[in-house]
Amino acid sequence: MKKIAVVILNWNGVKLLEQFLPSVMKFSPEATIYVADNASSDASVAFVKTNYPSIKIIENKGNYGFAKGYNEALVAVEEEIYALVNSDIEVTENWLQPILSLFENEPKTAIVQPKILDFKNKSKFEYAGAGGGFIDKYGFPYCRGRIFETLEADENQYNDTVEIFWATGACLFIRKETFRELNGFDADFFAHQEEIDLCWRAFNKGYTAKYCGQSSVYHVGGATLKTGSPMKTFLNFRNSLWMLLKNLPTNQLLPVLVIRMVLDGIAGIKFLLEGKPKHFWAILKSHFYFYTNFLKFYRKRNTVQKANYFAIQSVVYDYFIKKNTKFLS
Repeated sequence: MKKIAVVILNWNGVKLLEQFLPSVMKFSPEATIYVADNASSDASVAFVKTNYPSIKIIENKGNYGFAKGYNEALVAVEEEIYALVNSDIEVTENWLQPILSLFENEPKTAIVQPKILDFKNKSKFEYAGAGGGFIDKYGFPYCRGRIFETLEADENQYNDTVEIFWATGACLFIRKETFRELNGFDADFFAHQEEIDLCWRAFNKGYTAKYCGQSSVYHVGGATLKTGSPMKTFLNFRNSLWMLLKNLPTNQLLPVLVIRMVLDGIAGIKFLLEGKPKHFWAILKSHFYFYTNFLKFYRKRNTVQKANYFAIQSVVYDYFIKKNTKFLS
C-alpha cells in the first residue's frame, strides 16, 4: 500500500474531472488516487471508470456536501496520509515530495497545505488558502497572500515552510490518525469553514499545521458555488459563528460573539447599501440558524480551548481602517 491517498470529492463535475485529472495522474506517482463521488447525476463516475481504471471510486449515497462527503468517503481509505484535493485543482511536478518529507520528519505536524495559486492568473495567489491561513481575535480568516478581496502577486515571498493556523480545504493534507481522532469534519457545516474548524480542533489538541511553499497547485475557485452566491454568504456567516461557539476559550466566548454580532450587522448594512439585499437576508438567516442551534453547538465544545489562537487583534481594523492590504507577521 502506498503511504498517501489523493482523494478528490466530486459532485456533477465531469467537466472538471476531464480538465484536471490528467495533472493529478501525471504528477502523483507516489499516491493512490481516489474519486469520492457525492451521488452525481452526470457522467462523472462513468468517465472515471472508462478513462482512468486505476483510480479507485467511492460512491457516496447522496450529495453530502464537502464535510460529510469526505467523512463518509474516508472511512474506506487506509493510507497513512490523506490529500483532500478539490476537483478544480491543477497540481504541479513534484508537488507531493516536500509535503511527504514534512510528515516524515515532523511527527507533531498533522496538517499541511501547499502554496495555492490562481489557475486563471498563475502569477497571483488564490483566494482559498493562498500562502497559509490565520484568524484574528474575532474569528475572521485571512491568509498570507490574501486579505479579504486583496490578492498578492507571487514573488516568491512565501516560498518558506511555516506554522499556520488553518489549511484550506481546497488542498489539505492530514494524517489519517489525526483525522479519525478528531472524528473528521463537522458534518453540520455542510460546506465552508469546516476546514478551519477542523484545524482549530487539532490546534486545541496540540497538533501543528504547516504551510509548505515548496509545493504549488493552481485552483480555479468557485467552480461548485459561485463567489457572489447568497448561499455562500449564508454558509460563511453561519459556520463562522458555529466555529467560534465550538472553539473559543471560555473567557473570550461572550465578548467575541457580541462583537461579531455587531460586525455582522455592519456587513449586512453594507450589502444593502451596495444593492445586494439577498446577501443581507442571507446574514439574517445565518444568525437565525446560529441562535436556534446554539445549545447543540455549545455541547460540542472540547474540554480544552487554547487562548493563543489568533495572530492579530483585528484584521477588519487593519484592512479597512489602517489600509494594510498585505500580510503582517
